[in-house]
Amino acid sequence: MKKVLILGGGFAGVETAIHLQKSKQFEVTLVSDREYLFIYPISIWIPVRTLSFENAKIPLEKIRKKHGFKLIIDKVTGIKASENQLQLETQTLNYDYLVVALGSGKMQPKGIEHTTTICGKPEQTIELRERLDTLIAKGSGKIAIGFGGNPKDKTAVRGGPAFELIFNIHHYLKKKGIRQHFELTMFAPMEEPGARMGKNAMKAVHKMFAAQNIQKQFGKKITEFVTDGVVFEDNSKLTSDLTMFIPAGAGLPLLKNTDLPLSEAGFVKINNYNQVVEFPNVFAIGDAAAYEGSEWTAKQGHIAEVMGSNAAHNILQIEKGLTKLKGYQEHLNILCIMDMGNGAAFVYRDNKREIMIPMPVIGHWLKKAWGIYAKWTKLGKFPTII
Repeated sequence: MKKVLILGGGFAGVETAIHLQKSKQFEVTLVSDREYLFIYPISIWIPVRTLSFENAKIPLEKIRKKHGFKLIIDKVTGIKASENQLQLETQTLNYDYLVVALGSGKMQPKGIEHTTTICGKPEQTIELRERLDTLIAKGSGKIAIGFGGNPKDKTAVRGGPAFELIFNIHHYLKKKGIRQHFELTMFAPMEEPGARMGKNAMKAVHKMFAAQNIQKQFGKKITEFVTDGVVFEDNSKLTSDLTMFIPAGAGLPLLKNTDLPLSEAGFVKINNYNQVVEFPNVFAIGDAAAYEGSEWTAKQGHIAEVMGSNAAHNILQIEKGLTKLKGYQEHLNILCIMDMGNGAAFVYRDNKREIMIPMPVIGHWLKKAWGIYAKWTKLGKFPTII
């Protein structure tokens, strides 16, 4: 059997491994430096103690056992695509097909060590929870929640979780009866952060900010983070006792130790079929790939999963000598249930439509149900709907 190596134990990589293993045409191996798949979309609830850290994880061994692919827990250190060779910390492997689903790195603005995040290493969500607990025990404080952009790649921004987190913290403090003792501020360097969701969605978000007394600091570039806040280019300062910041994505440093073609931002260049430019037997999917799309295009988990299933399909087509390959660009959209702790909003956008539907109460439980669905599909207890 020909060998397929899949790098990355996130949504994109796991989805590819599951689909390819079903074909029984290849020796499929998933390589991950983490022993579990972390469900980032529901990690917003870890800091506000409505979800435990353990319940946001799925052990990769459980997924492997259910579906039958091979699993290696090791760190990728290099790729020689011209030689069909993968370098790990403990061994070197050869392959016939390679799928790069390693996710992205993060931009590193000055003073980033003074912040914490919910879109970095999973353990940082625990740090954020502990810091929020400390502030609540104090009885009052200033909390700043923000995200940044990458001028070299507009698709690499991830602002949705920041909006969800600030709404969830508002609800959490309100339930405790102490919201009035805390100042919540959302900040971002863009004039209209979240505008890619659509005009209707942004109007609704601004109304919610006003109704919930959430302050805004938009349109100022961030100079640096300091121990007690955020400094902007005009030398103004947003004072905070707790700063949560989601830096924009950037290409992983390890990709520079490869012969893969990279975009200016460091992401792997691909065609519409997720094949890496110059290497037709190598695919890049999810956050590791350089997307091409409309100005509102953003990298999201459901697109990563589509890319994963497409990559599996395309590898099978190529191996059979067929040409009906599937592209990712026709699937590009923004789709999310923006959770607010006691409700949510359904947000959808593509080239034709902008939809934002408020869902009081039930929306929160739909997002909870999605978290269960995410686990069940990976463990083979429920079919994937793509």
